[in-house]
Parts: sequence; C-alpha cells; structure tokens
Amino acid sequence: MACSTFRMFGLGLAVLALPGVAAAQKVQLLKSSDYTLQVTELNAELQSPWGMAFLPDGRLLVSQKSGSIAVLSRDGRRIEQTITGLPRVASQGQGGLLDVALDPEFATTPWLYWSYAESGEGGLSGTAVARAKLINGRLQSTEIIYRQIPKVEGAGHFGSRLVFGRDKSLFITLGDRQKFTPAQDMTQSIGKVVRIQRDGRIPADNPKWKATGARPEIYSLGHRNPQGAALHPGTGVLWLSEHGPQGGDEINRVQAGKNYGWPTASYGCNYGEPVGEDCRLGGGKHSPKFVEPLSIWVPRSIAPSGLLFYTGPEFPKWRNHILMGSLAGTALWRIQFDADREIKRERLLGELGERIRDVEQGPDGRVYLLSDSGKLLKISRLPGRP
Repeated sequence: MACSTFRMFGLGLAVLALPGVAAAQKVQLLKSSDYTLQVTELNAELQSPWGMAFLPDGRLLVSQKSGSIAVLSRDGRRIEQTITGLPRVASQGQGGLLDVALDPEFATTPWLYWSYAESGEGGLSGTAVARAKLINGRLQSTEIIYRQIPKVEGAGHFGSRLVFGRDKSLFITLGDRQKFTPAQDMTQSIGKVVRIQRDGRIPADNPKWKATGARPEIYSLGHRNPQGAALHPGTGVLWLSEHGPQGGDEINRVQAGKNYGWPTASYGCNYGEPVGEDCRLGGGKHSPKFVEPLSIWVPRSIAPSGLLFYTGPEFPKWRNHILMGSLAGTALWRIQFDADREIKRERLLGELGERIRDVEQGPDGRVYLLSDSGKLLKISRLPGRP
C-alpha cells in the first residue's frame, strides 16, 4: 500500500495524496481555548457562495450569487450538478442569489426556498423569496411567495436569511437597503423581519400593529442589515446578527412586535464621522423605547454574517453557543450566553484570512463554512486532542 504524503501549509498541517483519495485536501490545525481545530478545505471552486443547506441524503446545496445553486457531493469535494432556471437575479453589489433553505417537510414535500435580489422597473430592486419543488435535480412549480415593498435604487443591504420557526412559518430578514428611515416606516417592509406561511400567506398570529397602513407580514422593525439568523435550540425564538455602520454590529433576540432602533439608535457611528462615544446614534443606548441588543461590537465593525446555535456532538463544550461568521473581521466568532446575557466571546480562525459568509452544522455534527473566496471548509476536532 502506498504511504500518505504530508506537506506544511502556513500554521497548519496539510495532508495530501491519501490512499484512495483522488484529489488533494488542505488541512490546517488551529487552536481555540477549548480544542485543537482541524480545518479542512473541501472545495475551492464555488463562485461567490452565499448560503447552504444539507439535503436528507447528505449532499449539500450552495447558492451562488450570480443565480445558480451548486449541488455538492456528500464529502463536499465535487460539484455534481448546477441547478439553473431560477428567476433572474439582480447580481450586482451586495445583490444576487442569497440564502437557500429546505422545507421542514422536505422528505415528503420537496419544496426548496431561496431569497434573492429581484430587478424591477427603472433600475430598482428588492429582496424577494421564491420556492420550487426539487425533483430529480430539477426545479418544478416555481413560484414567488414574497417581495420586499417597495423596490428601491441601490445595490446594498438586501439581508437576507431564511429561517423556519417551530410552527413551520418562515422568517425572512430584510435589510434597510441603505435608505435608513424606511426601517421605521410600517408601510414598508424595508429594514424588517417579516413572517409568512410557507405558501406566502400571512399568519393569523402575526403582531397587530396600530400604525395606519402597517404591513401585516412585519414581525419586528428597526433592523439595518441582518445577515445571520437562527432559532435558539431551547426556546425556539429567532436570534439574528446585523451590521452596524462604523461599529455597532449587534446580536438580537427577535421578539414579535418589537422595535430594534435603527436608524434612531445604534452603538455605531455614521460614516464620515470620527469613531467615538460622542457620535453614537441616539447616544447608543436603545432602551426603553427600543430593544437593547444582547451583544455589540465597538468601536469597529466586524460585519457579521451567517449564524448558528451549535448543538452537535463534535464540540460538546460549545453546546448551545453561537458560531457566527464575519466579513470585515475575517474570522469565526464563538459567543456564549447565560440566558440573554453574553458571558464569553472568542475570535477563531483569524489565521485563515477568509471572509466567512455562512456557517452551518452538518449532519455529522461538524461545522461547515462558506467563504467569499469560493471555499467550503469543514471544522472538526482533532482526534485524540482536547
């Protein structure tokens, strides 16, 4: 039997040409406060990946901003298929094909959902959500179930994560489209978290707003650009991460009918102003009129992205901790809470220098990351090491 070949890559050990393995894999060993992490580069051929979802058979769907979905093999190393035929996306700036999610009953009703930037008349655009049945690798019965109201100019702050609640309703996070005040306007869905049924209908138990003309799909308001969202494993409540301006990135627990302050209150400073205590919008403090964030990053933004609550067996010391990617911060953050109080945070994988776009827990309990450079990374615990 041929022996394995080893090479060094940066700070870690890379294992190449393993017996029976057709292609090389780069592996790095990096330390956290609890574990020696084994970071395996599974794939580096993705094109501006944004979101991912594991199929029941273990294969992985990855959305690519230009408007296609890659189907990866169970080991993540091969693109087996590229799904096209989606509604046309506005792939410019921060726009394009965004998140992807499976129906809670996908095994019996194989609906696939995705969010994207949709073009409108006169160069306007807005976040939209569509679904289709994924049958034998093809999309069938495609329908658009939600559109942000209204479409506007610009190519920034679309959001947008898709999370199914325990009751199988669908949460959609929508950015402020860099327009600021519409995040407080109840006649618009810009800068909001909205909640709909899987077919686009409005849940009867959504918040009842007093404002004239308030849109019935609005669940919460005052959000800037939430690009990470997940259900708390204990409570089932939606938590999200969102971008501040200069500083003021937040983690929030989303409560029905509540206002999270943007653009009236923020621990960040407007662009063009010197960063410091004096420039914080509304003085920084959100309460009592607005909901106070659970965590903030100051004075500089890390640009938080995909977020999950870890629940697997691979990292038992991290059970129920948040794992969150960052773009400007080029790292993976681990945040531990006691109820709604942050008690510890740790910056991980900074040595990689990757803009981490999405974070998901795989069926094997390991952590999978997408980077803006087109990589799929797997994070596991080095066997035999703490």
